[in-house]
Amino acid sequence: MPDVAQQLGLPVNRVKQMLRDRKLLGVQRPDGSFGVPAAFLVGDQVVRGLHGTLTLLYDCGFTDVEAMRWLFTSDDSLPGSPIEAIAAHRCSEVNRRAQALAF
Repeated sequence: MPDVAQQLGLPVNRVKQMLRDRKLLGVQRPDGSFGVPAAFLVGDQVVRGLHGTLTLLYDCGFTDVEAMRWLFTSDDSLPGSPIEAIAAHRCSEVNRRAQALAF
């Protein structure tokens, strides 16, 4: 958490609030530590479009772990993983796929 807060230039409490508000996603690692993937951060900001995609995934009933897995699973129709597409400013394509998960 301190590393993420430092990179974003925010206090640790603000990063924790972003996690609670589901504007950012992190998961508990097997060793017990908590991590936020570096792919979610670009410079001193959260990847643009991540929050909207997370909202769609949560609305579909995904847990944090399931959302993380989905974001990093390769999808030949994108191509690449959803997080790679989001980082490449192709949020609309990713969000269409996320919306389709609800049906």
